[in-house]
Amino acid sequence: MLNNSNAANKKCGSDSEKRPVVCAYYFPNWHPDPRNDYWHGKGWTEWNVVKHATPRFPGHKQPKIPLWGYEDESDPKVMEKKIREASSHGIDGFIFDWYWFDDGPYRIKCLDEGFLGASNTNDMKFAVMWANHDPICVHPGSRMFPRPSLKSGLVPPQAFFEATEHCIKNYFNKPNYLRLDGKLYFSIYKLDYMVEGLGGIEAAAGILKDFRRRVHEAGLGEMNINTITSSIGESDPMKANELLETLGIDSCTTYGWSKWATSFPAVDYWKAAEINIRDYEIQAQTYKVPFYPTVCMGWDVSPRAVQSEIYENVGYPFMSVIVGNTPEMFGKALEAARDFVLSGKTTGNLINLNCWNEWTEGSYLEPDTENGYGYLNEVKRVFRGKF
Repeated sequence: MLNNSNAANKKCGSDSEKRPVVCAYYFPNWHPDPRNDYWHGKGWTEWNVVKHATPRFPGHKQPKIPLWGYEDESDPKVMEKKIREASSHGIDGFIFDWYWFDDGPYRIKCLDEGFLGASNTNDMKFAVMWANHDPICVHPGSRMFPRPSLKSGLVPPQAFFEATEHCIKNYFNKPNYLRLDGKLYFSIYKLDYMVEGLGGIEAAAGILKDFRRRVHEAGLGEMNINTITSSIGESDPMKANELLETLGIDSCTTYGWSKWATSFPAVDYWKAAEINIRDYEIQAQTYKVPFYPTVCMGWDVSPRAVQSEIYENVGYPFMSVIVGNTPEMFGKALEAARDFVLSGKTTGNLINLNCWNEWTEGSYLEPDTENGYGYLNEVKRVFRGKF
């Protein structure tokens, strides 16, 4: 099992030094951005989508209403509250979904101005997961145009260099950047897509090696380059492991739960949880690098479908919704992930939570008007209590 040996990253309480490092993915689309202004109108944020969500079948609970209101995450004062509540409820860090295209950044003010500008920023670890996909999911999808690719997520070598230089100069040198076993954690969402943009496997291997060299020469030490397993060919484990080895990838994880859509329009939370909890061990045995499990609190992407269209099972964002998710059920799933990591069946000591604030995918830990702080209280109970 990996132990978090860096003292600055051991903020794990006194109950047990074996306690897993707990991080929540952070989805940044709740502040104005020039690209969104161009695509949707000045000042648009994804809160507009949250507000217009409607129930799509009997018993479907929409819209979701944030207890804190529709806040601007690029405001340091707003982020100070998020940091305070997350850290006091058992979350060690945020892993930011991070966007940088061939012509520069997108949605970056949340991290660069909000989080890093907060007076209590050092109370929370942070890392980035380069979300190098086409920006297709957050812009309301129609049955006619279900995946509107407004921009390509393919990253050419020069853009990769510029993006990673930004990370080296603005993130990796911060005392609260997340390190596992002393190594800087840096995740790539779509490894296969990254390889394509960089010119193929051999070219990508050289570019990643150069990235590590630049980090080391900046006096920042070693890296833990991570990837999401769905992007490495899960159906062919041998080929996937060859890719990981060739590229020098250090670890793998999942962004959410993917093995659950067994019925439409709704799937029971615990049925989905059981499938994915069993999958933890399968993935840990499949890959030759450490595997970090992820726990989801729910899933409901229906707000991202055009609300005036008929909701049928025709693909994202018209797809099954998880129902029956409660703080108590989420707590059981957290316990299962914690026990899996502590069992020694995986060599990873990180647990990811999906998600701190992905309101339009129905996966958020921030308090809402229905459950209040219920989900956050379960995180605190499971990871700050005696076990």
